[in-house]
Amino acid sequence: MSEIVTRIAPSPTGYMHIGTARTALFNWLYARGRGGKFLLRIEDTDEARSTPEATEAIFQGMRWLGLDFDDEPVHQADRAERHAEIANDLLRKGQAYKCFATQEEIAAFRETARAKGCSTLFRSPWRNVNENDHPDAPYVVRIKAPQSGQTVIQDQVQGDITIRNDQLDDMVLLRSDGTPVYMLAVVVDDFDMRVTHVIRGDDHLNNAARQMLIYTAMGWPVPVYAHVPLIFDKDGRKLSKRRGATSVEDYQKMGYPASGMRNYLARLGWSHGDAEFFNDEEAKNWFDLKGIGKSPARFDLKKLENLCGQHITATDDAALLHDLLEFFAISKLPHKQKDLETKLAPALYCVKDRAKNFLELIDKARFCLINRPIFTDEKSAKYLNERAISMFKTLTPQLQNASWTREELESICETIAETYETNFGKLAGPLRAALAGRSVTPSVFDMMLVLGKEETIARLLDAKCRAAT
Repeated sequence: MSEIVTRIAPSPTGYMHIGTARTALFNWLYARGRGGKFLLRIEDTDEARSTPEATEAIFQGMRWLGLDFDDEPVHQADRAERHAEIANDLLRKGQAYKCFATQEEIAAFRETARAKGCSTLFRSPWRNVNENDHPDAPYVVRIKAPQSGQTVIQDQVQGDITIRNDQLDDMVLLRSDGTPVYMLAVVVDDFDMRVTHVIRGDDHLNNAARQMLIYTAMGWPVPVYAHVPLIFDKDGRKLSKRRGATSVEDYQKMGYPASGMRNYLARLGWSHGDAEFFNDEEAKNWFDLKGIGKSPARFDLKKLENLCGQHITATDDAALLHDLLEFFAISKLPHKQKDLETKLAPALYCVKDRAKNFLELIDKARFCLINRPIFTDEKSAKYLNERAISMFKTLTPQLQNASWTREELESICETIAETYETNFGKLAGPLRAALAGRSVTPSVFDMMLVLGKEETIARLLDAKCRAAT
């Protein structure tokens, strides 16, 4: 069996759509799970719409998602001569012909056909004209499509799709200026890149039969096709920019971890039994084309958040810190890397649970990232009353002599609460206010352990001073 080769071939005409990201992931998983190659091709033949910024967005999206590709990326625009070479080869073989019909003549043909209620599929009168009878005039090169029989697309997702050949036109291969069309370029590039499996959105399904004409005419093997249903929003509409974030960059900036995004996108239209949460190695081992559904997948932000939260919790602290440093860099949040490494790293164990994204995690870790003096919000300020300050005065000396283990800190605080004939909850509120300036925080004892003895006591003393003034 030959080596499996898949590819992703986005057009650099805008942001990297989440649907493109899922297609890239499916191709990556299929190749990586079988020891094959995963390639990247930039389809930049549309010079008017292709931009360097959009090309960079593709590279950045692939990097963030961790979808590494093999070999150098192919730029389709650089291969125009090769595409034209194949069209001219088909001319020489008699599998294509020069068509001198003008746009006005084609438009008139279709208008007449509509008036008669006939098919508007253009049939060129130049298909079988001898070259000696060709005029000295501009022409396009058209492929000679079979005019009888059937073409069967053997699709691994959609099943066999049968198309009558008399419904296929003689597709243009080269324009009158000699430039190749997209349909030709795709086939030539896939053949030259030795692509064995074309996994792409089902909006390309209609292209498959026409592209197969070129494969057949050239005597090339047709790749395995798998046309994946598109992604809809929760209301069953095609995802669009107007209805929420749909670019890879958007989700990266919102702080969703790449591991969680990969997991969610893999489940978006594909399944492996009842498995919901899984890692990359499991996905590579499990992914197959038979598991892809025939119906459009629906993007559900809550499911994405749930999976991302599980991945944040499951990620070891060193890897999570690395991801957070990258997030701070791309989101341009104010930070000093040294502060993050010294202040945030020790807190990860107590702030990563139940955080659905990095923004939530950072918000939970605010207590260790802020500097004194700690400003309390309106709700937590109410806890710093006269009784709370009195408890702090009793608590502080005992903390100064503590060995700073969780067990001893819990014991000291319970003793203080008993001394004041109350429960620990009445002490916890003031402690949260003094240590974090908020009423909702990680465990008081986790904050003390992360902040350390010196910083904890300093914040309690600050709170007493503020109350005194």
